[in-house]
Amino acid sequence: MIPTDIHSLLYTDGKLTPDEASAITAQTLGNCDDGELYLQHSETEAFTFDDGRLKTADYSRDSGFGLRGVSGEMTGFAHANDISAAAIRRAGETLQLLDPATGTTSPQPRRSNQKLYTDASPLDAVSFAEKVSLLERIDAAARARDPRVSQVTASLAASWSVIEIVRADGLRATDIRPLVRLNVSVVAEVNGRRERGTFGFGGRYLYDQMFEEAEWNRAIDEAVAQAMVNLESIDAPAGEMPVLLAPGWPGIILHEAVGHGLEGDFNRKGTSAFSGRIGERVAAPGVTIVDDGSIANRRGSLTIDDEGTPTEETVLIEDGILKGYMQDRLNARLMGVQPTGNGRRESYQHAPMPRMTNTFMRGGQDDPADLLAGMKRGIFCKSFGGGQVDIVSGRFTFSCTEAYLVEDGKLGAPIKGATLIGDGPTVLTKVEGIGNDMALDEGIGMCGKGGQSVPAGVGQPTLLVGGLTVGGTA
Repeated sequence: MIPTDIHSLLYTDGKLTPDEASAITAQTLGNCDDGELYLQHSETEAFTFDDGRLKTADYSRDSGFGLRGVSGEMTGFAHANDISAAAIRRAGETLQLLDPATGTTSPQPRRSNQKLYTDASPLDAVSFAEKVSLLERIDAAARARDPRVSQVTASLAASWSVIEIVRADGLRATDIRPLVRLNVSVVAEVNGRRERGTFGFGGRYLYDQMFEEAEWNRAIDEAVAQAMVNLESIDAPAGEMPVLLAPGWPGIILHEAVGHGLEGDFNRKGTSAFSGRIGERVAAPGVTIVDDGSIANRRGSLTIDDEGTPTEETVLIEDGILKGYMQDRLNARLMGVQPTGNGRRESYQHAPMPRMTNTFMRGGQDDPADLLAGMKRGIFCKSFGGGQVDIVSGRFTFSCTEAYLVEDGKLGAPIKGATLIGDGPTVLTKVEGIGNDMALDEGIGMCGKGGQSVPAGVGQPTLLVGGLTVGGTA
């Protein structure tokens, strides 16, 4: 149940009580196979310090509900920003258009006592003045790092969300979710040439870590170092060649090019390259990919998903063999399997769908130094920026924000304009080396699907891919 001190954020005397919410949900969804009433209160803030001054300071507060009914493959959904018994009853009229229940109802989500993050709000723990002061210090320190630093942008963002899921079968599930992020971006300039470097970190915790001097200085150091490297970069080569991917954030390629193709809805509809291939080899030996939303304090983690199912570790590919998909309740029921805690939504204004949480490749046995030493010619990609992906086919195009030539087993000159082109299913079969240094990203990822964005985590060890198309400028 919701702690007493924040109970009133969702329930207000004269508008809605917990008993009324349960009764209306049971009545409204009584003829459905599944569904829920999703109540949410959220608070968000964002600060941006740019060009030596505070440029934006935003705060927003929102509350509302989403009511969903599911019969067979049909979904009825309505939402409003008025949490009241009258509004919920009006929303329930939408569900009268659904077909009658099929009788293949989903069992109640299992209960769990896991608690992955604090209930406290990061927005309230630090004063406005202290937040602005931190960004001022970051700006000054970054400019002092190197005279070539010409521009600094530092941003701080946080959200705090209270959600309660009310089901027709009587289950009530609650989660209180903090989320913070710090980002530093610098532009370095010399002789008219300008290059950028960025670094950020975050997770489901309070602002404390951001205010640790060693941590925000690390963000500055990484951003400045990347900008300085890029000032020395030369044009990237083009063609198919071996690519060595750094651990951590480069796992975004796996997330986009492979992860979406392992979500239940695409596979139920037969539109994924992995549809109907459970038990088949889909990747090189040694490749094991998991999705795990139950890692404490991680950006992509959830105590329960947005349908009330506790998150868990889901093995998707094990030693190259496809083992399963990420499932929400609807697709799991229609496919005759169990939900995996991957039903996610952006807010009360959206219906849930199968989504990734923290998706990563497990480490292998190879020494990363040996993987580099064994490369005759290729590139090493340390960090990525934007990219484009076709979710159904897995075809991707990703731009490298920091990359190097590899010649005779050694890192060479930094390169600019390197773009990796390929498709996820093929990349998995070309993995030739898996490092023993698996790392998760720093906690900065956002995942988009179907018009909804949710925080997500990625990760991987150092990874050697035998052949990838590199779109370069040389």
